[in-house]
Amino acid sequence: MKRWSLVLAVAIVFFGVVLAACGGSNNGGGTASSGSGSSATGSGSQSSSSSGSASNGSAEEKVVLTMGSWRTEDVEAYEKIIAAFNQHHPNIEVQFKPTKNTEYNTVLNTELSTGGGPDIIHLRPYAAGQVLADAGYLVPLTDLPGIEKFSETTLRAATGSDGVVYGVPTVFSSTQIFYNKKIFADLNLQVPATWDELIATAETLKQNGIIPFSFGSKEGWLLSLTHGMLGPAVYGGSDFVQNVVTGQTNFQSEAFVASIQSQLDLVPYFPDNYVGLGMDDMRNLFVTEQAGMFVMGDWEIAVMKGMNPDLDMDAFPVPWPDGTQTVTTWVDGSFAVNANSPNKEAALTFLEFMTTEEFGTLVVNELKKPSTIPGVVADDPLVAKLSQFADTISTPYMFVVYFNSGNPTSKSVLENSLQAMFLGEMTPAQVAEEVQKSVDTWFKP
Repeated sequence: MKRWSLVLAVAIVFFGVVLAACGGSNNGGGTASSGSGSSATGSGSQSSSSSGSASNGSAEEKVVLTMGSWRTEDVEAYEKIIAAFNQHHPNIEVQFKPTKNTEYNTVLNTELSTGGGPDIIHLRPYAAGQVLADAGYLVPLTDLPGIEKFSETTLRAATGSDGVVYGVPTVFSSTQIFYNKKIFADLNLQVPATWDELIATAETLKQNGIIPFSFGSKEGWLLSLTHGMLGPAVYGGSDFVQNVVTGQTNFQSEAFVASIQSQLDLVPYFPDNYVGLGMDDMRNLFVTEQAGMFVMGDWEIAVMKGMNPDLDMDAFPVPWPDGTQTVTTWVDGSFAVNANSPNKEAALTFLEFMTTEEFGTLVVNELKKPSTIPGVVADDPLVAKLSQFADTISTPYMFVVYFNSGNPTSKSVLENSLQAMFLGEMTPAQVAEEVQKSVDTWFKP
């Protein structure tokens, strides 16, 4: 009885954690949660043996590893990644077996709670991964060779409440403003360097019959994503985040309320029927060149190019009133070793490969996303640009990195409140009040 109570409790917390980043369509940024239950298997002793295990990749007998994920669209990319790994470790066979995004959480939760699951687990970032770590399902990676390459901020995405790292972060997700280069050139528009210039650009597009921002409020995750990208220009980016986390300010502050108001101020530059538009509609408006700008995540690059190979697009950071520029980033998943795996040593060997520049280069070129490994450069000029942005001018997606807990999560409260605001049912101050009420139920500075 006690065990099932714990399973139920963890499951409730875990399913409350929302998706990435990121969000529904990909999320590419999918940030829903997974896993429940408890298991103490493979804790401290695995940590102390990680270094030796990970350096011993080739056994005489072939080892077969299963690798779970929610990223069904990454099968082809991981076939190439695994082939590169096998050049070094031919006796370790890795089978990438993703599950449909909407089913992954339930499947993984059920498998782990009964002592099963893949040898290598794709962790949802931050609070979701922490739930699995705290439940004892993951092998600590304290001594994994290569883990020291990642910054403390990056490792936060796969760190348990005990401060121990349990996953290797693989890619960043970033949001920025994509724009149609042809439309900008035809109208003699330059990339805006300040917030006022951004509004002036939107006005010019509108006056010329072009939708300035491809936007829709039908799906809640799109609202937190858009605010997470544009809001920092108003509330003050990383400095504000740090002040909230340390208790020096909160979400009812003037700066945060102003950031919510700024979303309303952009309504004249949204499509006329934006309240009924979802992700597919937004993408289509931009890809078919009806919209000039698109606030969206990097995971959409390959999708958009696939839909319209002739689309001449680029991206720019969000310009602040004072000329500062930022993109919003977060770690979009890490890989961990299942504490119940019978093949921990081989699994740790694969995770050690995930810390190498070779792996990072494969990821950035095959997945078209910024690598978490410093210094990795993409072949694609646009991906390379976004990687540079992520390395130099990023600010955290606050409601994914720090405020994605609670039941319901504070992120989902923000999303629901923003939807109500766009329907005329709440004011920006009321949105901020609801968010703060949610945060107060679980967060302590």
